[in-house]
Amino acid sequence: MTTTSARQALVIGASRGLGLVLVNELARRGWKVVATVREGAPDWGDGIEGETLEMTSPEQLVALRERLSGRELDLLFVNAAIDRGDLTIDEVPTGMFTEVMITNTLSPLRALAALRDLVQPGGTVAVMSSEQGSISRNTEGGYELYKASKAALNQLMRSYATRHADDGHTKLLIDPGHNRTRLGGPDAPLDPEESVPAVVDVLEAQTGAPGLQFLDRHGEPVPW
Repeated sequence: MTTTSARQALVIGASRGLGLVLVNELARRGWKVVATVREGAPDWGDGIEGETLEMTSPEQLVALRERLSGRELDLLFVNAAIDRGDLTIDEVPTGMFTEVMITNTLSPLRALAALRDLVQPGGTVAVMSSEQGSISRNTEGGYELYKASKAALNQLMRSYATRHADDGHTKLLIDPGHNRTRLGGPDAPLDPEESVPAVVDVLEAQTGAPGLQFLDRHGEPVPW
C-alpha cells in the first residue's frame, strides 16, 4: 500500500449524487482521485482528475484502462445504477429489463474485469450495492426490477470474489442506505453529505480485510 498522503482511488460514476459526494470526501481526506462521468464536468474539489466513460461500453472501458496504464490504485470503486420506476416484474418491458440489468449488474463486473489489475496488492475493490439487493430482507413490495438487479449484482460479485480469492484485494459490497439523490428520491431519510463520510470510514477501516463482505454505512454486515 502507498502512504496515506498518496492514496489513489478510481471512482466509476461520479457526476452526481452519492458518487459526486464520494469523490469530494475522498479528496478532502487527502486521496488522489480519478473520477469518471459520461459527460460534463461536475463541481469537483481539488485533487480530483476527471475522465469520460460510458460504463456500459466495453470499448470505453478498455480505452480508460489504457489511459490509466501505470497507475497503482488503493481503491477501485464502481458506483453506477439506474431505476426505471415501480413496476411489477410482469409489467416490465423487455427493453427496460435489459437496460437495467446491463447498467446495474453486468457493467459493474465488466468494469472490475477491465480495471482490477490497476489495484495493487492490499488495495480495495468495492461496488455500490443496496439493502434492496438482500433477498432475506425483501419483505416489502415495490421496485422489483431494481431489487433483482442488485441481488444479481451481489451474486456476480460473489462469483468474482471466488475467482480472484488470491489476488490480495479487499472486496466490498456497500449499502449506503436510502439517500436523497435522483435515484433515491426527495423523500429519502438520509443526506448524502452525512452518509457518504460514513461509507468512506468503512472503506478505510476495511483496508486489508480478506474475502468479500456486504456491509452497510456503519460497517455492519447486510444479510444476503
